[in-house]
Order: sequence, then C-alpha cells, then structure tokens
Amino acid sequence: MTEKPLPQVRITYCTQCHWLLRAGWMAQELLSTFAADLGEVTLVPGTGGIFTISCNETLVWDRKRDGGFPDAARLKQLVRDVIDPDRDLGHADRKSDKSKDTTSKDPA
Repeated sequence: MTEKPLPQVRITYCTQCHWLLRAGWMAQELLSTFAADLGEVTLVPGTGGIFTISCNETLVWDRKRDGGFPDAARLKQLVRDVIDPDRDLGHADRKSDKSKDTTSKDPA
C-alpha cells in the first residue's frame, strides 16, 4: 500500500522587489499551521514583480491577478481549500462584524 504524497506549496517571489522576507514569512505561517499536512514549502526566486503561491500546481494567489498580497489568514484559507476543504482553521475562519479587506495593496 502506498501513501498519498503530501501537498506541496510553491512561493515564487521577485528578487528585484526584495520580497524574500515576505515569502519566507508566508512559508513560516503555512508550515506552522499545516505542520504535518504539507510535504514541502518551496521558495523560488524570480524577477519582474512576480509573487505567486501555488499548492499542488493550483495557483492560489497571484499578486498581479489578485491585487497585492494575501494576509496570513486569507492565505491559510486558500491553501486549506486545496488540501483539506473541511478543515476548520479556528480564528482564521471566523467572520468579524465588520467587513474587512483581506489583502494589502501595493502600488506596483
């Protein structure tokens, strides 16, 4: 019997824009939340303002398409929706009384 391989997350970030720390922080957030449920989180250097996050080859975030960067809670929800849609993320899934924007916009 073979075990199903664990999901893989790939974060491609722009080295020209100095987004390594942002990519590393997002990787840490995912690894902390999905510790035993991810096979790997890979940081991939790129150029040209790229910042994309994919999970099992499914694009879950693209800075240009989605308009900025996801906050940690939104990113966790997007990855969860790919790897285990029924999983409860606790406080990251709770709705507040006020409508909040889940992205931080950047001028690029």
